[in-house]
Amino acid sequence: MNNVQTAIRTTYFSIIGNTALALIKGLAGVFGNSYALIADAIESTTDIFASLLVLVGFKYAKRPADENHPYGHGKIEPLITFAVVAFLVVSATVIAYTSIQNIQTPHETPESWTLIVLGLIIIWKEISFQIVIKKSKQTNSSSLKADAWHHRSDAITSVMAFIGISIALIFGKGYENADDWAALFASAFILFNSYLILRPALGEVMDEQLYEDLIIEIRAKSMEVKGVLGTEKCFVRKAGMKFNVDLHAIVNGEISVTAGHDISHKLKDYLRKEIPNLGHVLIHIEPKE
Repeated sequence: MNNVQTAIRTTYFSIIGNTALALIKGLAGVFGNSYALIADAIESTTDIFASLLVLVGFKYAKRPADENHPYGHGKIEPLITFAVVAFLVVSATVIAYTSIQNIQTPHETPESWTLIVLGLIIIWKEISFQIVIKKSKQTNSSSLKADAWHHRSDAITSVMAFIGISIALIFGKGYENADDWAALFASAFILFNSYLILRPALGEVMDEQLYEDLIIEIRAKSMEVKGVLGTEKCFVRKAGMKFNVDLHAIVNGEISVTAGHDISHKLKDYLRKEIPNLGHVLIHIEPKE
């Protein structure tokens, strides 16, 4: 199974999980008098749409290169990540606004059984985060990483809701809105995570040199090709789940153009064989003085 197919299957996992949890949280929040759970349900609902957006992005990214997109369609990935971050920001804003409104409105103490629901949700969301973040590393997908952090953010808001409801139940009258304060703090955490997700995606769009370990590996593998005496410049830029490489290889300056051309092709083929995540590899031959 290739990286795109793995990412698509993982996204379906997120969509199904978030849909089920949104329903469970919403019902538990309404019948259990917990505004934090209702806020949690709101975030899970935005997660569904965010995951659907990620899925559409993957479907588009798997299109082969064409005349207008000779490097493929992978650059849609960071753009989808921006959209997912926007969903995170919107959900955090809605949660914060709702929490502030509810803090000012007297309401009943949440039901104790909501803690059991929240405990199970926290466990499931953390498991979901671990599954999706592992797949994001496996596929080099920035939008899948953003989707993973949706799960982690959801787990954090549930933890905050658990703490808030516990305070309301333990201290009783006068602490009924503790879960609203918990939801408010959770929204701030979601905003912070949004920045952490946005920053690398922005670097990907701007072609920042963020892949020093990969560059070291490329240089080392290049020296295994017969005729390559060294490497000079090496630039790497990410396009979706692939890394495009521009490499200057040093060869004997006295060989023919044809021989140098053959070495460049052997080097390109070898690098793509040894490092499967490489996309386009452009080799420039430099003569050794």
